[in-house]
Amino acid sequence: METGAFGNEAYILLGYFNLPKVFELTLFNGVDPMTGKQLGPRTGGAKDFKTFDQLWEAYTKQIDHFLDIKVRGSNVIESLYAKYMPVPFLSILTNDCIAKGQDYNAGGARYNTSVIQGVGTGTIADCLSAVKYNVYDNGNFTMEELLAAMKDNFQGHDRLFNLVRNHTPKYGNDDDYADNLMRKVFNYFLDSVTGRPNMRGGTYRVDMLPTTCHVYFGDVMIASPNGRLAHKPVSEGISPEKGADIHGPTAVIKSCAKMDHLKTGGTLLNQKFTPEVVTGEAGLNHMADLIRTYFDMDGHHIQFNVVGRDTLIAAQKNPEEYRDLIVRVAGYSDYFRNLDKPLQDEIIERTEQNFG
Repeated sequence: METGAFGNEAYILLGYFNLPKVFELTLFNGVDPMTGKQLGPRTGGAKDFKTFDQLWEAYTKQIDHFLDIKVRGSNVIESLYAKYMPVPFLSILTNDCIAKGQDYNAGGARYNTSVIQGVGTGTIADCLSAVKYNVYDNGNFTMEELLAAMKDNFQGHDRLFNLVRNHTPKYGNDDDYADNLMRKVFNYFLDSVTGRPNMRGGTYRVDMLPTTCHVYFGDVMIASPNGRLAHKPVSEGISPEKGADIHGPTAVIKSCAKMDHLKTGGTLLNQKFTPEVVTGEAGLNHMADLIRTYFDMDGHHIQFNVVGRDTLIAAQKNPEEYRDLIVRVAGYSDYFRNLDKPLQDEIIERTEQNFG
């Protein structure tokens, strides 16, 4: 899933960055609507932004603010590891550590990379699309109406909820309106992180991977502009929001390939099929063609769960009867019965694709 030069590189993950949460803070002038605390800079009330460009400028200021905090904190952590947590065995297996007389955690490796993971690609793309399309481009509702609906978890706002969920361009459907917004936020995040110096003589770069923190990241958020309800997980990896990708797997990979994967340290795309879809020679050929096509477009990584929704629901209700059921989560596999319920729910709700 990640590209690293094993034996030559100290490739160290320094945490995750919640892109949709930072946008939530932007909409509320830096205030966390979950706690009422002023977490970000005061970049202006969303209702006062007359254009999408003004909103985007405020969002980028929030991104910069929190990235600065993240990098400062990460550099302190790396300094502590270098001083107090040497790894001699790993150091003798990594080139240049012995020659330099420096530990792996202190910059001894030939290449020293620090990685910040961007999380919530599908969610932030659809949030930006919902605001731009409905508030600024078409006037379907006002920013005040949107913020009120978010605070109310869309209860009593059926018309607005229907518009953002069912009548707004979504990432994952090969729709340039939404996909270009994905690319816009990805490029800004990439450029804001890449090349920052770390404490080991190397630089920072980005991955677009969540492991399982997309569940927690959603839990600390109210409802989102795209219709995602409060406390629900944000999207995982670079996968579209659950249920948003309605035009099949080929549309998904075409959307995902609009991101420049080659500039990252790794990306993650999840796809789910029912067993019937990939049964037999034809089914396997379809899957092989999908993978080859994605890689031909410079896609970096794709993984699959081949299991039906009914099976997963049954396994959730009767885990002892499905002790051997293994699922692909986000960069790793695990027994379904070992996962927490929110993560099980997230896997159940992923879109079931087919080649029809």
